[in-house]
Amino acid sequence: MSIKFAQEKKIGRGSKMKKFNVLLGSTALVCVMSTASFAQTTPAAAQEPAAPSGERAVDTVVVVGSQIRGASVTTALPVAVFNQEAIRATGAVNGDDLLRTIPQMGDVLVSPANNAQTSNSARGDVNSINLRSLGVGNTLVLLNGRRVVQHPTSQGTSDTGTVPVLTYNSNAIPVFGLERLEVLLDGAAAIYGADAVAGVVNSVTQRNFDGLQIKAQYGGAEGTRLREFNVGMFGGQDFERGNISFFLDYTDRTALRAEDQDFTASDNLRSFFANDPDFASSLTPDGRNTRGAWANLAVVGGPGVIRQGTVALTSAAGALRVQPTSIAGCAANVGAGICIGAGALNFNTVQRDLRFDTAPGTTINPETQRFNLMVTGDYEINENVSAFGELGWYQASTLRIQPPVINLNTLTIPASNYWNPFGPVTFANGQANPNRLPGLTNVPVGGLPLTLNQYRFVDAGFQNVEVENYQARILGGLKGNFRGFDWESALVYTEAKAEDVSDAVNSTALQRQLALSTPDAYNPFNGGCLNQLSYGDCTPSSQAAIDAIKFKLVRESRTTLTMGDLKVSKPDLFKIWGGDVGIAFGVEVRGETQRDNRDANLDGTNPFVDSVTGARQLSNVIAVSQNPDTRGKRTVSSVYVELALPIVSEEMNIPLVQSFDMQLAARAENYSDFGGVAKPKVAVAWGIFDGLKLRGSYSEGFRAPNLEQTNTATYGRLATNNDFIRCEADLRARRIATFGACSRSIGYSLLLSGNKDLEPEESTNSSIGVVFEPRFLPDAMGSFIFTADKWRIEQEKIVGLFGGASAVAQDYLDRVQGRSNPLVTRAAPNADDIALFAGTGIAPVGQIISVSDRFINLLPQQVEGIDLGLIWRLRDTPIGNFRLTLNASKLTKFGREPGEAIDALFAARAAGTINAATPLPESSDLLGRNGRPEWRGSASLIWSKGPYQIGAFTQYISAVDETGFVDALGNSWEVDSQLTGNLYFEYEWKKNAGWASNSAIRVGARNITNEQPPLTSTGFLGSLYRPYGRYWYVNLSKSF
Repeated sequence: MSIKFAQEKKIGRGSKMKKFNVLLGSTALVCVMSTASFAQTTPAAAQEPAAPSGERAVDTVVVVGSQIRGASVTTALPVAVFNQEAIRATGAVNGDDLLRTIPQMGDVLVSPANNAQTSNSARGDVNSINLRSLGVGNTLVLLNGRRVVQHPTSQGTSDTGTVPVLTYNSNAIPVFGLERLEVLLDGAAAIYGADAVAGVVNSVTQRNFDGLQIKAQYGGAEGTRLREFNVGMFGGQDFERGNISFFLDYTDRTALRAEDQDFTASDNLRSFFANDPDFASSLTPDGRNTRGAWANLAVVGGPGVIRQGTVALTSAAGALRVQPTSIAGCAANVGAGICIGAGALNFNTVQRDLRFDTAPGTTINPETQRFNLMVTGDYEINENVSAFGELGWYQASTLRIQPPVINLNTLTIPASNYWNPFGPVTFANGQANPNRLPGLTNVPVGGLPLTLNQYRFVDAGFQNVEVENYQARILGGLKGNFRGFDWESALVYTEAKAEDVSDAVNSTALQRQLALSTPDAYNPFNGGCLNQLSYGDCTPSSQAAIDAIKFKLVRESRTTLTMGDLKVSKPDLFKIWGGDVGIAFGVEVRGETQRDNRDANLDGTNPFVDSVTGARQLSNVIAVSQNPDTRGKRTVSSVYVELALPIVSEEMNIPLVQSFDMQLAARAENYSDFGGVAKPKVAVAWGIFDGLKLRGSYSEGFRAPNLEQTNTATYGRLATNNDFIRCEADLRARRIATFGACSRSIGYSLLLSGNKDLEPEESTNSSIGVVFEPRFLPDAMGSFIFTADKWRIEQEKIVGLFGGASAVAQDYLDRVQGRSNPLVTRAAPNADDIALFAGTGIAPVGQIISVSDRFINLLPQQVEGIDLGLIWRLRDTPIGNFRLTLNASKLTKFGREPGEAIDALFAARAAGTINAATPLPESSDLLGRNGRPEWRGSASLIWSKGPYQIGAFTQYISAVDETGFVDALGNSWEVDSQLTGNLYFEYEWKKNAGWASNSAIRVGARNITNEQPPLTSTGFLGSLYRPYGRYWYVNLSKSF
């Protein structure tokens, strides 16, 4: 079938995409895209465990895992190969769809659907690649056997505790443009160098195509507004001494909106757990935010309680709040159903509905336009030397809708603000103040300024985030044969760039607008909507005020990779007793750069100076902590050697040793910024008899710290969690019945610092397995391949952080014991804080301002598991051809040493020193928790006869515990397992069918039983599951 073998790159561009500067440049970037594309095209069901059988055509070419052409040593390696037919069975539309079908792929921590309503979700068209769940950055990605550049925008993931990691972008993979996808499920640093800790994903694109093929696909998720259109073209032309081929691919996808499905429509999901007695009382599923349209404020340097007559309008510390009159606690009515009350909102009990629901109106997956182009060429210079080249371009535009921005950074409202209830009696222009409350005590004639503590600029509208990201690649090389040695050398330049533009509020402009004594002053005293307290602003500031404070916040990031290499191999260097010894050796030099250019309002260029207090902040953006620019570069020089040793051959007639092959490899790399690393590998394949082979390997690997981890200065990130010492005070004062009912969530700045002294993460990989092909079975039963591999990975010096929540928990422990955590910076306790802690036996503490942390090499991690595979093929029967593939992966151990500090927190929780419901990082045993299910499996069955083909695919993910959602006894919520199935039907018109000749139509559905993602406290687990159910599609293609 022609569609099996034609690359399908995308032809169009989205309307939002920037114009090409040069068509050649766009072509160059295609290569990079292809790189990513290969990673995504691997369907689990299609996985073919490497086996000694020569039944598959792909086994006759070089597969990932060895640099020796034609060496039989690849049978010692657990390599999964996915061809186009297998990829189609998954129904994957993009790279993320495809990679999620591979059982050995771990959780997708970098994803737009992971923490969708927060600024910490992935920005732009990017998803991560994470074999074995070892963490982003531990899987090496290749395109046609060579490295690709990483996506330039760093992401702090839940797995790394906001350590910035860089990922290869799986969405840059054109799913329809792959010839095959190769996945090496073994460490390969001795072959390929850094990052190949969990394994290697090699994307192989089709080349040397002669002809033209066009295809189009349209699909959508049932019950949502998600629709996806894809059109692609693949063509090529042979000429006398070579070939040039190209691939174009364009995708236009509408956004998946939060309101499309009930489990994403609101942040308040408590009703979903109402019938579970252990979790019905928990407030964790109510994820509404404490920063909304209802403001918490405080008088700056207040003179004590401010009263209107005898009624207190503030607390002793000068705190006051804006609230609707429908809720108890009003002290003074300011009109239109709005009042002010004494003290800060605690957003609990009757005030809980004043929390802001960030879900309505936002997107789960962004609107996306994606374009891929790739051009490949081959030219035979003479019978011994030929030239080859690749030009690639990938570009994507996304539009994401996020909730209105908050005030992470404090700011003073000048006394002159037109809406200030404590404003001056008369404005500077002589006009009487209509909004100053009458009968005030302790408020001077000139009024009092107020601090804006907790607030969301709801009237400023949603935060639109537009991201343009691209990758480009240009490669040129020569290859040939010299005296029996195959050699190949190439130069590669590849770069990736992302421009992130989002709506933001400028602090200086905001304070200027707050200082106005006219109705165009920004008004934070107007509350939200009376008929829907958790959403919207029905009394917004004037449009002039809103326009004056908003601006476009810009972030530009860029990574480059420049590489030159020379590879030499010979499968028959000389003979030993078992056969020909193969050798490969080579050198590689690469230069890597990374730059993160932050907006001038964030990097300290345009700091904010409070006009009232004189306080200075490096960030001039009300919702974002300071972020300095970062940049770094390094040069890496590498040499490697690999030997394929046939120790025993079949001709030697040794009982129970039909063959014994060994791979020996070593690679040394020298980094300009931290020195040298050398790592070995050994792999063996022992053929016991025809059809039964044992295999095993041992290797050492490493991952260099990325350039942002080593070069960044201190920067801030918003962190939000309960202030546990206040929860303890509430529990002791009986303001709450259980610790889980605590609502002392606080947003603070997590101040993170880079570390030039970071060492490389190191790893040790070992595996042992069996490949069984029962050749004694009659041909009528078809051919079988069974594989089973047990593997183990030990990592050391993992780059990480202690973590903000852990630091606050440590402060909780320290304070109940009469100490404090110096890494947690708090304001001095005010009168309200003193009142909150009164009678609890705990010394009063102020609000958390910041938590300081630094990237460090942490303690070891151990991961073990078992991979199982089955391939069955039955061909040329009267009822057609059959192909069955089963693939399963079981994690048997996933442990990470937490360190003495975390151990002490667990011990304190067990001893009752801190509450049993205090959430702690479950690092000692991560198996079956959060994004690490014990079992993942898939299966596919494909039947074909004549012009007909039917394919079925199923996938299983076992249950996991959500460790951040616990009952009163500390037991975690279990996120259910999920079993889904895909189905498609295809018909192909052969020649002599008129206008339909050489055409095909395919109709299919992913998740045909419409299974919804298993429920979590936040709706769904975006790192494991797609956020929608059944997806229908139709595909048309025609070849010329």
